[in-house]
Amino acid sequence: MIKLLAVYCGARDGSDKKYLEAARQLGEWMAAHRIDLVYGGGQFGLMGAVANGVLDNGGTVHGIITETLASRGAAYEKIQDLKIVPDMDHRKEKMMAMADGMLALPGGIGILEEISQAASWITIGENPKPVAFYNQDDFYSPLEQVFKHMSHEGFLEKTYLDSMCFSDDFDQILDFMEHYHAPHYREYKK
Repeated sequence: MIKLLAVYCGARDGSDKKYLEAARQLGEWMAAHRIDLVYGGGQFGLMGAVANGVLDNGGTVHGIITETLASRGAAYEKIQDLKIVPDMDHRKEKMMAMADGMLALPGGIGILEEISQAASWITIGENPKPVAFYNQDDFYSPLEQVFKHMSHEGFLEKTYLDSMCFSDDFDQILDFMEHYHAPHYREYKK
């Protein structure tokens, strides 16, 4: 059962308002499904939009922000639970530990790094939780093709390729997460 969802999303708006709108809709959808938000603790961009979507609809938000970002004024003081951690490694670790699943909204390099870590840790058995990409307007389709190419070339087993969800439908993502079974971790034999 997904009760806490880590959403990786940036502090930027993106070049089209559709990204902010989708982030807010996700927050509204999460509140309606009684799923708490776990996110980077920021008030700007998609971070602020998803948090406001949850908050404005009676949901709960858990933010985890670094000392550096908090000192720059990025922290969202309006949320119910804001934790300040020393650095990004602690933030990523805490978000993954708290959440029942991880979802990436469209974003930049930081989002890609965070969700890629969650996905890669499935292969070594350190993340038994589902990973999904919100594929709004095929935003993540090129990445999905890269993963398929990695699999085709023998660098990513199909079981791990299949352990990730690419979808533009929140209900489909939730269904994937609620029926998820972590694949067996990669073993090394001589």
